[in-house]
Amino acid sequence: MEREAMEFDVVVVGGGPAGLAAAIRLKQLHPDTNVCLIDKGSEIGAHILSGAIIDPRALNELYPDWQALDAPLNTPVTEDRFMFLTASGSFTTPQIMLPACFKNHGNYVISLGELCRWLGQQAENLGVEIYPGFAGADILYGDKGEVLGVVTGEMGVGRDGQPTDAFQPGMELRAKYTLFAEGCRGHLGKRLEARYELRKNADPQVYGLGIKELWEVRLEQHKPGLVVHTAGWPLDANTYGGSFMYHYGENLVAIGFVVGLGYSNPYLSPFEEFQRYKTHPAIRTTLEGGRRISYGARALAAGGLQALPELSFPGGALLGDDAGFLNGSRIKGSHAAIKSGMLAAEAVAEALAAGRQGDELKAYGEKFRASWLFDELYKARNFKPLMAKGLYLGSLLFGIDQQLFRGKAPWTLGLTPDHLKLKQASECRPIDYPKPDGKISFDRLSSVFLSNTNHEENQPCHLQLKNSEVAIDTNLAFYDSPEQRYCPAGVYEIVKDESDKPHLQINAQNCVHCKTCDIKDPTQNIVWVAPQGGEGPIYSSM
Repeated sequence: MEREAMEFDVVVVGGGPAGLAAAIRLKQLHPDTNVCLIDKGSEIGAHILSGAIIDPRALNELYPDWQALDAPLNTPVTEDRFMFLTASGSFTTPQIMLPACFKNHGNYVISLGELCRWLGQQAENLGVEIYPGFAGADILYGDKGEVLGVVTGEMGVGRDGQPTDAFQPGMELRAKYTLFAEGCRGHLGKRLEARYELRKNADPQVYGLGIKELWEVRLEQHKPGLVVHTAGWPLDANTYGGSFMYHYGENLVAIGFVVGLGYSNPYLSPFEEFQRYKTHPAIRTTLEGGRRISYGARALAAGGLQALPELSFPGGALLGDDAGFLNGSRIKGSHAAIKSGMLAAEAVAEALAAGRQGDELKAYGEKFRASWLFDELYKARNFKPLMAKGLYLGSLLFGIDQQLFRGKAPWTLGLTPDHLKLKQASECRPIDYPKPDGKISFDRLSSVFLSNTNHEENQPCHLQLKNSEVAIDTNLAFYDSPEQRYCPAGVYEIVKDESDKPHLQINAQNCVHCKTCDIKDPTQNIVWVAPQGGEGPIYSSM
């Protein structure tokens, strides 16, 4: 069965803040531009997960009248608290000692999924063709090596790789320029980086895993606009990570935990660390008597400026977290994603106006380097390398970097890939995690249930092993199968067959698309590819 093809001026892959901002900006600049946006989620916002506090600076530029247009920024930040936790106590950092990056005056606590749904509506009002439920599965290339568009995923392929009665071929979406905004560790973005050597002059990207729950808390515990960040317990001082707790809306609290994926102990479980964190006396009080509403997890690119690849290539560009625009020191990326999408759109609009197509959008990188976004990321560029030195030394050195040098120290520190930092199990001590109580702490499967995750079981597994023997001969033998612990959704299990021989069982239907396995696997043997479109989690308010 032959694939159908559709022609556009621009195709945008990904319906997050970066992709939507790019589509909107293109239509603002040139209303006649034919723009198509696809997203693998069942609807815009379905796969969007973030803390989230948003700096409205980029949104102010995209829509100066966003308040009149009822953008869902309804809870301004009223108070910042930064606490260091010990096993039984805590102490709050005085406001005068907080670096500017931890201060949120003028920002808003939001649901990023709701903001993306609002942006999607604005894009459709401008004439953008939006197709949720269509995953970008492959890339189309021209005779000169330029990107010509993408192919959406096939539907109705069985587990054996053969078409079923419900088979539908993918569709070719061809464009003069294609913008990739898949989010962190985009699987097409990875291919583009390799094909065009976009990382040749960049440091390796490093990542964190963010795990989040949404709670409805008791009225007396709700303080709209309160922002709480913590560092320290339950992580040891050598493991990067911390928590957030944001009060907003109607008695809602977004609570989450981020663990840097450069941790060394293969027995560490980010999910269990999060559950343990919630039992701390300084945190538990807020949640007691409340109700957990939703759960989700997502990797985030934290390397900063020195880990950014080249942003453009013949026929297209990388946007948002597909490139790695998150500002780790501010714990924010939405404003950066929106700005990157706008800058890319402006470069595309200029190219189309000049009658060009399929060439490299060098103006995108030039616009970025001349923007406030570059300046912001430049000041924060040493945050992750310094914090890799440990919580207390890293905090001291970053404080000096920000307070004394104002982020403009005459050096830029390098980064090491996360998967190379994992030690063998024989060098580490197992961690004894407490059993969940079902009130404050929970197990993985009940958590995944709240993410509304669904995958058709009769389809090829989208979590692919380059070599199935490596999972046992290397990962189990030397690392005690860390994928069983770093996955926040219970996807990976070591089970034994009738002859007592172990093998790796992949419960792909549980996958919440966080991409952690693709990042942290010590042998880089696991490859995440897109499942059928419309599948995965459905985050209603995350």
